[in-house]
Parts: sequence; structure tokens; C-alpha cells
Amino acid sequence: MAGFIGNVVEWYDFALYGYMAGIIADLFFPGEDSIAALIATYGVFAAGFLMRPLGSVVFGWLGDTLGRSATMLLSVSMMALPTLLLGCLPVYDTIGLWAPLLLVLIRLVQGLSVGGEFSSSVTYLVETAPPRRRGLAGSWANTGSMVGMLLGSAVAALTTSLFAQGTLLAWGWRVPFLLGGILGVTSILMRRHLPKSEEFQRHHEERPDTSPLRRALTENRLEMVQAVVFASAYGALFYLPLVYLPEWLNRFTGLPLDLALRINTLATVLLLVLIPLSGWIGDHGPRRTRFIALAMFVMALVAWPAYAWLHADRLLAAVVVQFGLVVLLAVPLGSAPAMFVELFPAEDRLSGYSVAYNLGLGVIGGATPMFATWLIEVTGYAAVPGVLLAGCALVAGLVMLWMRDRSREPLR
Repeated sequence: MAGFIGNVVEWYDFALYGYMAGIIADLFFPGEDSIAALIATYGVFAAGFLMRPLGSVVFGWLGDTLGRSATMLLSVSMMALPTLLLGCLPVYDTIGLWAPLLLVLIRLVQGLSVGGEFSSSVTYLVETAPPRRRGLAGSWANTGSMVGMLLGSAVAALTTSLFAQGTLLAWGWRVPFLLGGILGVTSILMRRHLPKSEEFQRHHEERPDTSPLRRALTENRLEMVQAVVFASAYGALFYLPLVYLPEWLNRFTGLPLDLALRINTLATVLLLVLIPLSGWIGDHGPRRTRFIALAMFVMALVAWPAYAWLHADRLLAAVVVQFGLVVLLAVPLGSAPAMFVELFPAEDRLSGYSVAYNLGLGVIGGATPMFATWLIEVTGYAAVPGVLLAGCALVAGLVMLWMRDRSREPLR
């Protein structure tokens, strides 16, 4: 529960900020040009993501030297307390330029935290799980992320529908962030007395003096390359169906955006069941890397035809394609967390995992929707995201075949 709730807090806040961007733009970046204000608001959102690689280095080092449980407490504190502060932050009309500057500072601290939270919690969950439950244990981190995203969107929708526009701008916008702060304080209390990872303790006494990140980049260079390449492909596979597809459906097939978002939300709810199921199958069924590879090769085969079909039959195709891609995506979402932990030895596990994951998913994956839009503009071919999805799935599958499977072996 402690590992799960931390990821709920992280992604609740990031999702909430994205959904409340229009209101935040009016309050912190006022001006005659509303588009410029919105761009500035999303720029602050992006700045948080740009801090993730730095956070991965800092928290990776802390986790490999001080311990996993202490790092988990610090990472969730650096998300929860700024969220609470954001809910209390004076707006531009009250303190002028200090308002956007403080907003930027808060988002940078939170972005730093995101760089360490997910990989720290996954590493702790997998290291403390029985050998035959490592996949299921690791899958709860991604389940927490999905719950956080859904909770953030639900609270934002509820807030904007309950409050009149004047009340919303006056104080109503603060309520979701204050609720997130309360959720965060709860997670801090849950993590205060977590037992230390015995796996970490066993290897920590014999840990070499060299930097964990240096070891990951030199002695475990092959594992780092495999992890970065897979995480980059995996990031694209996450953002294209779950983040970009509703906007693409609206723009290129004419499907109403609210309908596309409802389909997307229902598919995300399905993930709450499929992700732990995938983790369990990776523990008891086919070996983890082979299970992921199979799903990736199926996605590589169906992605391009699926996007082409979306033009022919908008509503039926949107439902089938969205849910079909989510079923395939659930496989790496459920099984990949344990696979990443099993890939690295204990001495540099968190450093290697954090850096690879945040470079791949946070930077490469996060830029995928922008890259897909640019490719459509350049080529004039609307189904480019399907080609991109197929290519990334093929790369992910090949990396899984290249990687040594350690799902039935003791952790190194």
C-alpha cells in the first residue's frame, strides 16, 4: 500500500495540473493573449518533466547508498508538500510576478521527485516480494499511476462542474490541490516506518566505493543500453494510445473530443484490472521477457492497420482499437517493472533503472505526441502514429528477445 499510494499521489498531481491548465493560465499568467498564457502554463508543466532525468540521478544515488525506504519517503514528501503549497499559493493579482515564479519553483521540485518516486517504489516492492510474486508486486506501482491519473481527471471534472466560474477562479481551483496535499501527507505517514529492504541490506555492506551510476554506465553498460532502448519504445507505446489517441481521433476522424475521452477513460479503468493480472502471468506463466515480446510483436502487426481502420468506421473502430491497444499495453505495464529490477545488480539497481526509465519514458516517450504531430504535418499522412506505434513495438519486442530473462532466478 505504501508503494502504491506514492504513485497515486505523483500522478494525481501531474494529471490534475494538466486538466486545470486553463484556469491556472488565467490566474498566474494573466494577459490579453490567452493562447500565450496557456503556452506558458504548459511550459511550466513541461519543465517538471525536464527535471525527471536529474531526479533519476539524484534519487538513484540516494537509493543505492542510503536505502530504498528512506528514498521513497523523501520522494513522496517532495511531491506532497509542494502540492499542498500550490493549493495555498497567492495568484498574480495578489503578489505579481512572484506568483508565476513560485509556481515554476514548485513544479521543478515536483518534477525532481517524479524522477525518483516510480523507480524507487518499484525497486522496493520487487526486492521485498517473494520470488514468485515479484511481477505482481511491481505491477502495483503502475496500477497506482493509473489510479492517480483517473483520480486527478475525476476531481478536476467534479470541481469545474460543481463551482460557478467566479467561485472557481476565486478559491474553488485550490480544493483539488489541497485534497492532493492531504493524500500526500497520508502517504508520508504510511512510509515513515517502512522496514528496510533485506536485499539492499545484504549487498550494501559489500558495496564498492565507486558511484552506482558509474557502475551502471561501465560494468553494466549492456543492461543500460537494453533498458534505455526498451524504455524509449515503451514510452512511445504508452503515450500514443493513452494520451495522444483521443486528440488524434478528434482532429483526423471528427469524433467528438468528449466521446473520445470517455472511451479513453473506460479503457484506462480496464487497465486497473489488467496490469496486476499481467504481473501475475509474468510470475506464473511464460517468462517475463518472452511474455512482453509476444505482446509487442502482436502490437507491431496490428497497429498500422488499426489506425487505417479508424478512418473507415469512427465510433466502432475507436472503441475496438482503444481497448485492443490497452489490452496489449497492459502486458509491459504489468510485467516490465519487475523485469527492470531483475535486469540490474543490487549495487547499482536503482541508479541504472531510474536513469534508463526516465530518459526513455520521460524524455523520449513524452516527446512522442509532438513528434507524431510533426510527422503528420511533414508527410500529410494521418495514420503516421500507427506506423510509429508499429515500429516502436517491433523495437521493444526485439530488445526483449535480446535481453537475458531473470524472472525465475534470484535477484543479483
